[in-house]
Amino acid sequence: MNDQRVPVTLLTGFLGAGKTTLLNAVLADGSGGRAAVIVNEFGEAGLDHDLITESSDDVVLMSSGCLCCSVRGDLARTMLQLLSRRVRGELTFDRVVIETTGLADPGPIVQTLVNDRDLAKNTRLDGVVTVADAVNGMKTLDTQFEAVSQAAGADVIILSKTDLVERDAVETIETRLRGLNPTAPIVHAIRGDKAHEHMWGLSGVRHGVTPTEAVNWLQMPKTAPSDPLQNISGLAPKPANHATFSPHDNRIRSVSIVLDEPLEDRVFDGWLTDLVKLRGPNLLRVKGLVFLKGIDFPFVFHGVQHVFDNPVPIKDWDQSDRKSRIVIIARDLSETRLRRCLRPLSKEAEIALTNAS
Repeated sequence: MNDQRVPVTLLTGFLGAGKTTLLNAVLADGSGGRAAVIVNEFGEAGLDHDLITESSDDVVLMSSGCLCCSVRGDLARTMLQLLSRRVRGELTFDRVVIETTGLADPGPIVQTLVNDRDLAKNTRLDGVVTVADAVNGMKTLDTQFEAVSQAAGADVIILSKTDLVERDAVETIETRLRGLNPTAPIVHAIRGDKAHEHMWGLSGVRHGVTPTEAVNWLQMPKTAPSDPLQNISGLAPKPANHATFSPHDNRIRSVSIVLDEPLEDRVFDGWLTDLVKLRGPNLLRVKGLVFLKGIDFPFVFHGVQHVFDNPVPIKDWDQSDRKSRIVIIARDLSETRLRRCLRPLSKEAEIALTNAS
């Protein structure tokens, strides 16, 4: 089925990480199609004036053809106004990019997209892009837990300013970021160059996703260091120099499980219901690909805190692979509690856990 909903990308990252530089580069490139960009305030956005051709009270037209508007009050209302004008033919755009403030947790925005009936009907989350700063990123992660949460919740991490530090410093922050979010690719982008190649089509929960894309969404990127448990967990090893990292990092933990046999639907539904009820506020990301007994194809699913999008079936799946894969990234949960979260699914399967401490 062709999903006609407008894809939405969340662009996050701490203050000074380079979100606006990246946004300017993406708007100037234009290869991602015509975008409607939502920022908090035009004054804070710092958009390149060379990109702006004309403006009205609520929409700025870019020279690339993209649109930009500010959030004036409620985000849902701003988005619905844009969508209504699109339906009436007043505006045309292919996607929406929401640039959050540096202190923003992307979780509530994801919940808005899913919980608002009109938004859920007309938009879908295409991915969470987090910008991290190679120059000041380590200090930011030490002092600001919001930055740690942003990295942990990303589908891809764009590492900026890598040209301004030594190679060892780049490797150190990469190792730290992998400990926070083992499944997110880390992409270098100097002043946003070619970042657009890694920003679209990130979510595995979309109609038309291929089996390879769905599995890659759940696995450790191939560019990451080798892990002896990679075939089981797809999660990154603990950083070798973890002792120098901030206690903030230890608040983030990732746990995964691979199940060889399909699950009873009641077992899976009961497990997910209990997980959300007991651990919902601490769930930064829960994503997986699950086989249910009596169904020949798997479903891919995704949730943030207590809100989950509708699962998507992958009907062209290779029947030789019947493994379910589930990954949880959470905050403020002990290793024992995280392992206990997955234990109801299987007492035999090995549960792999990683964290940045």
